[in-house]
Formats: sequence, C-alpha cells, structure tokens
Amino acid sequence: MTQRRSKGARRRAPDALTPGVWGGPHISFTVTETGASVEYDCAHGTVAGKIVVDAQGRFGVNGRHFEEHGGPVRATEIEEEGAGGYRVRLSGRVGGSLMKLTVTRADTREVIGTFNLARDREPNLTKCR
Repeated sequence: MTQRRSKGARRRAPDALTPGVWGGPHISFTVTETGASVEYDCAHGTVAGKIVVDAQGRFGVNGRHFEEHGGPVRATEIEEEGAGGYRVRLSGRVGGSLMKLTVTRADTREVIGTFNLARDREPNLTKCR
C-alpha cells in the first residue's frame, strides 16, 4: 500500500540558519554563511560549516571550544587556526527570533552550558580579567 501525500502537505527542506547575531546572558553567537563564532564570558568557540535547521527548528553541529583566563596571554597559549581547544557539539532549537543552545564537550559529554538567545540582541558578557 502506497501512501499519497496531499498537495498541501509538502515536507519542508532543511534550511541554513540565516546569518546574524544572537545574544543572551553570558553568550554571543554570530552566524555567518560558512559557520559561526561564539563568545562566552571566559571562552570562545568556532563552528566550521553551515548550521542547518530542520522543519522543527532543531540543529546540531560540531565545533571547537577554547578556554580563556584573566591576565596576560602567553605566546604558547595563542592558538593557530584549527589548533588548540577541544571538540564540542552545539545543539539547539530555533523558534522565530528565539534560540535555545546547548554546548557539550565531545570527549566527556559534559555540558558546558545551556543558553537562551534572541536574534539581534546585544549579548551580556563579563569577560575574564
């Protein structure tokens, strides 16, 4: 038996998350055509690749997370492109202008944080000193 789909019940193809800035308490998430950058109070991160959102607004991408600390940065701590930090999984859901984002360390599955963001909102960051 074959099921037919009615003309109005078309399945929506996944879409790339529109470039822009999402902000919230302790986080800034900047989406570009080719990935994203993340800024936290005492860390930063990157996502290499488009963030694809399914029909329910869910997404999951791999990235890298770099811890920061107060005080001067030693030359040995400066990461080269693609080096340093550790792998993370960024997963979440977008609904209109709101996003819920969870960042999880890939090797230990430790949740680094869950954040509530809004599109075009200024982040509320307190950088390490």
